[in-house]
Amino acid sequence: MMARALRGFVEPLRSRLAMPKPPSSHVPLWRRPAFRALIIQALLLAGLVALIAMMVGNALSNLEARGITTGFGFLGERAGFSIPQTLIDYSGDSTYARTFVVGLLNTLLVSGMGIVAATIIGFAVGIARLSPNWVLARLASAFVEIFRNIPLLVQILFWYFAVLQALPSPRQSLSLMEAVFLNVRGLIVPAPVPEAGFGLTLTALVIAIAASIGFALYARRLQARTGKALPVYWCGAAMIIGLPLLAFVVSGAPLSWVMPELKGFNFRGGVTVIPELMALWLALSIYTASFIAEIVRSGIQSVPKGQVEASRAIGLSSNITLRKVVIPQAMRVIVPQLTSQYLNLIKNSSLATAIGYPDLVAVFAGTSLNQTGQAIEIIAITMAVYLTISLSVSALMNVYNARTLIKER
Repeated sequence: MMARALRGFVEPLRSRLAMPKPPSSHVPLWRRPAFRALIIQALLLAGLVALIAMMVGNALSNLEARGITTGFGFLGERAGFSIPQTLIDYSGDSTYARTFVVGLLNTLLVSGMGIVAATIIGFAVGIARLSPNWVLARLASAFVEIFRNIPLLVQILFWYFAVLQALPSPRQSLSLMEAVFLNVRGLIVPAPVPEAGFGLTLTALVIAIAASIGFALYARRLQARTGKALPVYWCGAAMIIGLPLLAFVVSGAPLSWVMPELKGFNFRGGVTVIPELMALWLALSIYTASFIAEIVRSGIQSVPKGQVEASRAIGLSSNITLRKVVIPQAMRVIVPQLTSQYLNLIKNSSLATAIGYPDLVAVFAGTSLNQTGQAIEIIAITMAVYLTISLSVSALMNVYNARTLIKER
């Protein structure tokens, strides 16, 4: 019995020892997928570096053959040309660096104005497209289909040449209360001149904005805790308007106005909004708003109908349902696409060169480049500026998008 048990244990062990040894698990280095992938990436990187080095060397050789020096020293040289719209002090004796700042500020101005106007118009039209009013819905649909399908450059040219250039001359200006004038030279409005004590009004405005934000946060927490809703918008508007107005009156109205006057063939005094800015702003705002309207419509329609029915079942009005139930949920769909439209608007502002608006491309990558010949440096700076602006806007929108996402527990 004992011998049989030992035999039953030894035989399998002997047969296992007699089996041939498996092949070695060692694989040559060149046959490993990870090693091959590393080699391929290294070769591609080396090829890219070599290509860039060849392009840079070729560019430097061409510049040297033409007698063009490289570097950014030209930024300190005198520009010698005028710019029709400047948000900072500028003259013909200013440097190219000053020209760059002027063009950058003009680009940021029209981009910011366009984003605000396009957002307001787009949301209004997008909501109107879903209105039960047949006429309003069809008008909104017509707006989208018309302006979305006409190229932006054509719209810019239309507003500039067909509308604004058809306005009367300065002597036959369209006027409002003899204070605001509209003519072929642009829109002329009185210029505000702050005097002593105006700082109190600005301080009151800052305090009012901070107080309205604090009140909004308090109202949100109160509603989450008790369900009681406070009139946040009305109270906020009252603080932002009322407190600075009160400070303005108490300080003795420390603000005077320089009225525009027609002298010769043009107006003197006041602030002139050039027609190039007006045409570009209108075209960018309306064109982008047609896309935003479709984004808003699709975002609202993505919200389940049960949400609307439930809100109406508990007695919420249509206005509150839209603001408190539908729009907050629709923003999860709207914000990512809205970011793309904002970036497109900023980049499309470079079409301003078609009508002579002095943006970054026109005054820096245009006139400055033609005068200095520093093509590589100027184009590189311009590309870096647009890249920085776009990444900054994208980062801000991503932060806002993260706040609109559904918080899972």
